[in-house]
Amino acid sequence: MTTPFYLTLKEIWRNRGRFLLFSLVIALITLLVLFIAALADGLGNGNREYIEKLNGELIVYKSNVDLSIGASRLDRSQLRAIVRVPGVKDAGQASFSSVVLLQSEGKKFNVALIGVEPGKPGEPPVVLGRGLGDKSSSEAIIDRNVALRTGYTVGDQLRLKAIQGTQEEFYDLRIVGISDGRQYSLQPSVIVSHPTFDRVKPGVPVVNATDLVSNLIIVQLDEPLNWKAMAITLANQVEGIQAVDRQTAYQNTPGYSAQQSTLDTQRFFTLLIGVLVIGGFFQIQTLQKVPQIGMLKAIGAPNLLIAIAALTQIVLVTILGVSIGALATVLLSFTFPATIPIVFSPMAIVIGVASLMLVGPIGGLVSVRYALRVEPLTALGLTG
Repeated sequence: MTTPFYLTLKEIWRNRGRFLLFSLVIALITLLVLFIAALADGLGNGNREYIEKLNGELIVYKSNVDLSIGASRLDRSQLRAIVRVPGVKDAGQASFSSVVLLQSEGKKFNVALIGVEPGKPGEPPVVLGRGLGDKSSSEAIIDRNVALRTGYTVGDQLRLKAIQGTQEEFYDLRIVGISDGRQYSLQPSVIVSHPTFDRVKPGVPVVNATDLVSNLIIVQLDEPLNWKAMAITLANQVEGIQAVDRQTAYQNTPGYSAQQSTLDTQRFFTLLIGVLVIGGFFQIQTLQKVPQIGMLKAIGAPNLLIAIAALTQIVLVTILGVSIGALATVLLSFTFPATIPIVFSPMAIVIGVASLMLVGPIGGLVSVRYALRVEPLTALGLTG
């Protein structure tokens, strides 16, 4: 069994320049596959992060709005009715809008403004500082993405700009806490209490509102595993609502499914291109060494030895190329600023590398089959 490995290593060493160049081609394919996977995770996180991490099992919408957050409107009476349903532990309202965060030197960028009830489901836990005060109208929690892009920390003042009516209005809020990543609609998040949200959000400002109207109600359950039955119970006992789990909620955010389908298609075609490129390279390699294969067969080398040697060569070159590509990807990942939505999750890297390790042998199977069909006399030019 050592003979095919010896032949493989001997050939790779004698043609090391050629095999190194092809390993670099595989490395570039690896780089592309891993970056597409990271981009899919990054863009997906940007759309689903806040909803996916909510501290509640069910997300309640107004019925007949096709799970559109922007179209959903729920009032305080519906919240009270939900809390009274047996099996509901707690519930809180959440609202969403978009404003501009202003920095020094004229820098600015859009952020998601999220209104929550302090201490209720919907308010994210903080990793630094504290949560929102019960009646505060000038406090805010920023997510990790805002902190990374601005350098703000607990105790700093941030300024938001919103269009109220036809005028630009500016609001200064004090940062009391920093949460982990809580992006919404591909924007970093600023989380405030509902009174502040109603005052700051673009549009017509709400003054002394008698009833709190929100986009969603976040529901915690006594038995989280029983969420399917509770979703049906809530819809039956509370008029005008629809309850779904977090995954269904973020999959119905605008553009999420189309975005992920597009990136998955790109990833599939990149792997397909990898199969064709690797298959084509080893097919050319096999055509160039037909006389050598014929000589091996003429001196009694069995097909099994030739097949093992060919597959070993394919696997070794693929391992080298994928390793170089994965290492280059890791090194490049440290150079990207926080504004680029790329996330290298361990699972995505493992799946990407495993897929590429399978692509090599699959792409080279045609060349192996061709090598096994070589006739010794024909290859050596000794036929009549």
